[in-house]
Amino acid sequence: GARLSSGGKSSTYASDSEKNSERAAATPQTLTSRAASKVKKALGLRSRRKKASEKAESERVKKVSTIGETMRVQMRVSEQMDSRVRKALSKVAADQKIESMVLPLEMLQQLKPSDFPNQEEYEAWQRRNLKLLEAGLLLHPLVPLDDENTAPQQLREIIDGALEKPLETSKNNETMQALRTVVLSLACRTSNNIGSVSETSTHWADGFPMNLKIYQMLLEACFDVNDETSVIEELDEVLELIKKTWLVLGMNQMLHNLCFLWILFNRYATMDQAEGDLLSAGNNLLIKVENDAKAMKGDENYCRMLSSTLGAILSWAEKRLLGYHRYFRSDNAESTMGCVVSMAVLSVKIMEGGEGISNEDHIEGNEMDVGQEKVDAYIKSSLRAAFVQASFQYLFHYNYVPATQCAKYKMRKIMETVKSSKSSSTGQQNDLPFMAKLAEDVSTLAFTEKETFSPILKRWHPLAAGVAVATLHSCYGNELKQYVSSIDELTPDILEVMKGADKLEKDLVQIAVENSEDSEDGGKSIIREMLPYEADSITSNLVKSWIKTRTDRLKEWVDRNLQQEVWDPRANRERFALSAVEVLRIVDEAFEAFFLLPITTHSALLPDLATGINSCLQHYISMAKFGCGTQSTYVPTMPPLTRCSRRSKLPSVFKKKEKVPKKSQAGTVNGNENDSFGTPQMCCRINTLNYIQNELNVLAKRDITHLSSSGTNQDIADRMEKVFEFSAAACVEGIQQLCEATANKVIFQDLSHFFWDGLYIGEVSSTRIDPFLQELDHYLEVISITVHDKVRTQVITEVMKVSFDGFLMVLLAGGPPRAFTLQDYEIIDEDFNFLTDLFWSNGDGLPAELIEQFSTKVKDILPLFNTDTDSLIEKFKQVTLESCASSSAKSKLPLPPTTGQWSPTEPNTVLRVLCYRNDETAAKFLKKTYHLPKRL
Repeated sequence: GARLSSGGKSSTYASDSEKNSERAAATPQTLTSRAASKVKKALGLRSRRKKASEKAESERVKKVSTIGETMRVQMRVSEQMDSRVRKALSKVAADQKIESMVLPLEMLQQLKPSDFPNQEEYEAWQRRNLKLLEAGLLLHPLVPLDDENTAPQQLREIIDGALEKPLETSKNNETMQALRTVVLSLACRTSNNIGSVSETSTHWADGFPMNLKIYQMLLEACFDVNDETSVIEELDEVLELIKKTWLVLGMNQMLHNLCFLWILFNRYATMDQAEGDLLSAGNNLLIKVENDAKAMKGDENYCRMLSSTLGAILSWAEKRLLGYHRYFRSDNAESTMGCVVSMAVLSVKIMEGGEGISNEDHIEGNEMDVGQEKVDAYIKSSLRAAFVQASFQYLFHYNYVPATQCAKYKMRKIMETVKSSKSSSTGQQNDLPFMAKLAEDVSTLAFTEKETFSPILKRWHPLAAGVAVATLHSCYGNELKQYVSSIDELTPDILEVMKGADKLEKDLVQIAVENSEDSEDGGKSIIREMLPYEADSITSNLVKSWIKTRTDRLKEWVDRNLQQEVWDPRANRERFALSAVEVLRIVDEAFEAFFLLPITTHSALLPDLATGINSCLQHYISMAKFGCGTQSTYVPTMPPLTRCSRRSKLPSVFKKKEKVPKKSQAGTVNGNENDSFGTPQMCCRINTLNYIQNELNVLAKRDITHLSSSGTNQDIADRMEKVFEFSAAACVEGIQQLCEATANKVIFQDLSHFFWDGLYIGEVSSTRIDPFLQELDHYLEVISITVHDKVRTQVITEVMKVSFDGFLMVLLAGGPPRAFTLQDYEIIDEDFNFLTDLFWSNGDGLPAELIEQFSTKVKDILPLFNTDTDSLIEKFKQVTLESCASSSAKSKLPLPPTTGQWSPTEPNTVLRVLCYRNDETAAKFLKKTYHLPKRL
């Protein structure tokens, strides 16, 4: 009909063979050789290159020399049917114009059963035309039906009857006449809402959506019947011919653009998206539709069609864009993805810009424009889905359950993908922990995004790459948080994960910064969204926790083992406690494990480890000293001052005691096996602390050598030199305290019967120092054998010092049982020389200068015992008054306090010599001056 209406004259029917021969003779070149299509060029469609193998097509093209023939072939109309239609149209075209005829009615009138091969084909033809009349006039009329009009009911009855029994179509048939009358009455109805359509025209095919369906079928002819994704070369001519139907179908340019958009898009979407030209053409046409929508926003039918078309396009596009990593690759992203994004954004813009257009996705109050807003959502959604896909590949390998869920992908689909990837990677060893491997995958994903997708998406979103890396940063951060929360103890795998997380974060931040160079804030807004992983902080805390766990276990071990330690010097050749060996082994292992940790913060965390280890070592040292006592534990308390009485010089209670047999006393030197505080055990404790001190130096030097050879920062090596300084100092202090305790215990506890409780009790000549020296010699022998060479002199020196101090205490604070005459001086002096000789041991003992150093004080005080009483009293008065400068000569002499700092010029020392002077003059002076009692 369009073809007939395009010419000013009616056509005369001619056979196909005649027409083909005429065309072949008159037109040596086919339409496919014409100039490039203007429509194709405008829409971005490429011209097809004819393949050598298309011989059958060439034969067909030779027969097609007119657009009408092209349309027939494209619409798959047989030559027989075309011939019938042409014949019928030729008859009616002579009497009326195409726009005034009701084509199905004329086809029923003109074609008879004799025009068809058989009755069945004729009846099918008749039913199709009747259905066409029903659709155009009853189901989808342009002008709404009037309930009072009986014509619609009459038409329904005629159609229903004809569908049961074929209609007689002769002119004189009453039913046919009634059909024509009813059809023309309905088709020629007028309405003020018809718009640009002429009121003199018939309206049997211009009602929505029937006209659209017919028009879309015509537009399908634009695609090659032999290549459904290719647009024919004769596109311009075909479209011009199709446009001839606009008057009949009530179409216009805006509706044409919208229909053609749908045809191009639908063909691309339903044909495996193989032809990217169709998508590009659809996108270019959508730009025109955007302008059309503004002009047609008052047309209800157009808006309804627009909403339906754009809704379908948007739904299809967003299905791909919300997970674009599944649908696009580097080879098709540039050509295809850009068009899909453009169509989605344009669809949303048109829908949101139109009045009366459904818009469920509209978001108000957003500062971003619709394009940026949608692309922002696409980036976040697709990358979250891609991240979930990446993380699920570890589901079977590690029994790992990701924290991030993605509703866009069903678990079943993901499981199938994971199983497939697992089977394809069988035999490949994965040395990295899954979170570290995931970090690598996410980094790869980020760089792929930056190189492949971000340049495309940046057209709509200036910070596309920044949004992408921020999304990935958040996704991995959620997984990392869950992973860290499940950590019980530090392992190499965990440190690898932290290392991988730190590297990933640096990669993502770098991409964000590079992407934001041209932005107003330099990307600060994106960076603020990326809450730091704080991998270094997490690693530091984990290492600190690891250190605490190690040191706590060491402390528990120390407590448990020291409770069982017997301090037996016979445990090994070096005569120290075996527990010390185990402690130092644990310490060495702790430092070795610490420096093997794959971290970069050894120097910063070394003080934490050193503090913890030192605390444990100092705890061990403290426990080694615990219970051994101090000087105050063993040294007897000084008795109050008394004056000596000649009549009671030797009370019966202080008579000379019988000596304990040497054998029985010497038997206690080695101590009881169950006594952990015997002299050998005390020596073992000293040896143990000395061993720890020496080994700590060895450990420090070995670690320094190891660190230097491995290229470790010199700062760490320097720190290692001082790492044990507090424990070493504690060892030095502990050894000294144990030496003092051992010395005081030997002198004042183990040998008290011979020394404090025996020396010079009663007659001086009968209670001399020899028995004490014999027993002390045995103890010194045990100490010399037991104590390590490096501390032997220190221990024996301490015993000598305590024995010298004890000797002075016997003379100056020995209590009422002791009293000395001037004649006793020679015995006392000789006894002290015997004592010093014991430690000198004919040159085999302590150095003479060391003995001289500690014996000087005793030697300075002893001459007071050889001073007559009167001179001694005068000396006392003098030193006392000198020490009290504020007192007058007539004042009473003050009682000098006991300082323990014995000296021949110290008042209390001189006073004590007078107190223990077995002399009447001394007794009277003390009674008169201080009223001192004779006894306690």
